[in-house]
Amino acid sequence: MTGQAEPMPETTLASTETHVLGGRVPLRQPARGYRAGMDAALLAACVQPRNGESLIEAGCGAGAVLLQLAARHPSLVLTGVERDPFAYELAKHNVMTNGAGDRATIINGDIGEGFKSLKLPLHDWAISNPPYFDDPGAMRAPMAEKRGAWMADHGLKAWVQFLNKSVREGGRMVMIHRADRLADILGLMAPKAGSFAIRPIHSFADEPAKRVLVQAIKTGKAPLRLLPPLILHNRTGPKHTAQAEAILRGEANLYFE
Repeated sequence: MTGQAEPMPETTLASTETHVLGGRVPLRQPARGYRAGMDAALLAACVQPRNGESLIEAGCGAGAVLLQLAARHPSLVLTGVERDPFAYELAKHNVMTNGAGDRATIINGDIGEGFKSLKLPLHDWAISNPPYFDDPGAMRAPMAEKRGAWMADHGLKAWVQFLNKSVREGGRMVMIHRADRLADILGLMAPKAGSFAIRPIHSFADEPAKRVLVQAIKTGKAPLRLLPPLILHNRTGPKHTAQAEAILRGEANLYFE
């Protein structure tokens, strides 16, 4: 892969460079806005594409998931959709910095306007780490720079519909979200998708799951599968469990199959 990073956009919001996937992926992110972390690593780790398949991410932010996928799967063709202008510019910059400009495209678009508004072909995969809240009264308002990453202005339904509309029949949709929204996710996906696979994500082994990874297949008919949980942290010793640390470094995957 080749490419030269574009100059950083002029903006009043500062950004800083970090590295993810065990240092393999340089990533410039907002200094004060939403910064990708464990959720992005988990989402990237559970995609298992065939050679030459295509993937679209709804709400790609600065490109943390897409660029980890680019490093993990050299033949995967990637598209990211991002509404926030600053995150959009950072994502484009990060794509070029990582030499992925020949197979990764970033589009400035709003999920609420639907997939058809983008005039793109259907994809094999559609993934998302959508904002976790859609009721402004359910939580204290986040700082302005993080609002777009925390509050889903169009509701969870718009994100599920976008994923469903963007994949071909038999295509796979993957979402990471709060565990307490699992019933809502399944209910919204069920009319058009099935063959669900669910992986609970626990902060500690003795605590309830706080996150879930959900995969659905468009027009799938297989029975729902509840997969073994992933435990992220130890009570004593190293911060992360061995499995979580290996995923963060890109040395292990979290496939649904």
